[in-house]
Amino acid sequence: MARYNRSVETLRIAVMKLFRAGAAILALALIAGCGHNEARSLAMKGPTATTSVSALGFAPDASDGAFPLFQSFAPVSSSPLNGRTLEVSHISDIVLQPREVVLTFDDGPIPGKTHKILRALDEYGVGATFLMVGQMARAYPKIAQDVALHGHTIGTHTDGHANLRTLSADAAIAEIHRGQRSVSAALAPIGRRPAPFFRFPYLADTRSLRERLSGEGVVAIDVDIDSKDYFRDAPSIVRDRTLLSLEKHGRGIVLFHDIQSRTAAMLPDFLQALQERGFKVVRLVPAGRPSGPMLLSDASF
Repeated sequence: MARYNRSVETLRIAVMKLFRAGAAILALALIAGCGHNEARSLAMKGPTATTSVSALGFAPDASDGAFPLFQSFAPVSSSPLNGRTLEVSHISDIVLQPREVVLTFDDGPIPGKTHKILRALDEYGVGATFLMVGQMARAYPKIAQDVALHGHTIGTHTDGHANLRTLSADAAIAEIHRGQRSVSAALAPIGRRPAPFFRFPYLADTRSLRERLSGEGVVAIDVDIDSKDYFRDAPSIVRDRTLLSLEKHGRGIVLFHDIQSRTAAMLPDFLQALQERGFKVVRLVPAGRPSGPMLLSDASF
């Protein structure tokens, strides 16, 4: 009987591992077209509302002046490259000065590559924002937790990397909420919560979806500089292309993907080049926290 029970338990563990691997493979398959569609979306004509939509930020709780511990970020070490921390409750709060850059990483977490990116960020003492896909966070919750424990801000990127322009408004919001719940569940064991930051997959937004998110206190994080790290280029080309674009714009929010090997490979050299050129990496954090407890069962999530 004991041998039978051990066999059943071994089988159960194997099935769970297979299920998680399958979910991750499905998510990666959905994300695989991200590069092509994201690049195309930068030139797509469609409704956007990056400046005209009013937003409701998360109001701080006046009864508790402590640092909002539920957030997924912590102070990073000082370094020549480390810049300001911006508290954000609306996209208009992200006003960058010359030579300031915000680093964002979409589509993860994923084994190997995400940790390489964390090591590079640690080496240069800077913080970043990771916009996580819900299916990936479910498949690799420990990696999601590592990102938070390394002091970075975590936002969301839907549950399955769906193009929300192809869905009805209700279906799109449901997909966003599933992603929020998945990332929240991944971080819950360490007592952290994702920040109310979101990025549209493929950058495919609509005015109505931005308004819905704004009403929920969620900030849609836009992109100024697309690294195009999804192109099949050498890491050095990704680095040089992004640096050239940064020099041209002088500042901006940079889009990377932590599922890309070339991004993990070029990041140390990229950060070194930023430092040598006098850039500062700005960290984004939520401006406050909700006045009441946010549970995984909340209707808004």
